[in-house]
Amino acid sequence: MEILEKYITAINEGLAAIPYPLEPDNLYAPVRYELSLGGKRIRPVLMLMACEMFGTDYHRAMAPALGLEMFHNFTLLHDDVMDNADVRRGKPTVHKVWNENTAVLSGDAMQILAYVQMTEAPDFCRKEVLDIFSKTALEICEGQQYDMEFEDRSDVTEKEYLNMIRLKTAVLLGGALKIGAVIAEAHPFDAARLYQFGVNIGLAFQLKDDYLDVYGDSAVFGKNIGGDILNNKKTYMLINALRLSEGKDREELLSWISKKEYDPREKVRCVTDIYTRVGIKELCENKMQEYYEKGIGLLKEINVEPQYIEPLLQLSALLIEREN
Repeated sequence: MEILEKYITAINEGLAAIPYPLEPDNLYAPVRYELSLGGKRIRPVLMLMACEMFGTDYHRAMAPALGLEMFHNFTLLHDDVMDNADVRRGKPTVHKVWNENTAVLSGDAMQILAYVQMTEAPDFCRKEVLDIFSKTALEICEGQQYDMEFEDRSDVTEKEYLNMIRLKTAVLLGGALKIGAVIAEAHPFDAARLYQFGVNIGLAFQLKDDYLDVYGDSAVFGKNIGGDILNNKKTYMLINALRLSEGKDREELLSWISKKEYDPREKVRCVTDIYTRVGIKELCENKMQEYYEKGIGLLKEINVEPQYIEPLLQLSALLIEREN
């Protein structure tokens, strides 16, 4: 999408131009490093798109959009520490380049810098923007807490999992869109519909990640397939496989979950075969489509001319059809 390049270029230039204090460098260098790793920039793009959707120049929302991207990357930086992850977007993670204490403190600074950018929202809507952002930020922490708790539970339900990814992933997409709408002085009805559209697309987006981790092409996906399987991560796939498998399939699945020593490729292959046999592939595809269609329906209820929602329709399709 050519229109995406316009927004992504503006966001990358904006992030590169943020002035940081000169000292102490070991506080701010990890922030610059994390932001230099790139990424899809989906969340700030959504904010800028929402702003222009209601006839307002996207530059009005640029500072909050940069703040949102900084906040998103702050959550990734801290996630990497908690998960002891070695690599992020093909590069060593901050806590591997520096150390854990530096990563935590630089992440804290990043969060504060994100709020500084948010306060650059226009005067007339600054409080509302900050309220939306703060609520979203707290919900993301709630989602992360649930995700950590699920690691020690064997009885996580599909409903609990979907609520966790709604909080951890989807609300940030919804919040991005709503802030863009508020800055553009959209009607509250339209801003609310846009928020719910973002949440539903966000749920579909995360389910696609779960799906690609099992059925993606590692050369396209950008990382090895089966990481969630090897870590026994409570994903939509595993939760439903445990719910639906019976007899020999269930015994084999439970055996792979409990094994401490195994050949990684064999485990990924065998668990994937179980998923396929019990219908998890189709189940996940159908759930993604359900959220996608619900989101598109909400988008089409917004009171703007059809051509103004077309960029969001195209971006939504790209997010669901992606292979990485």
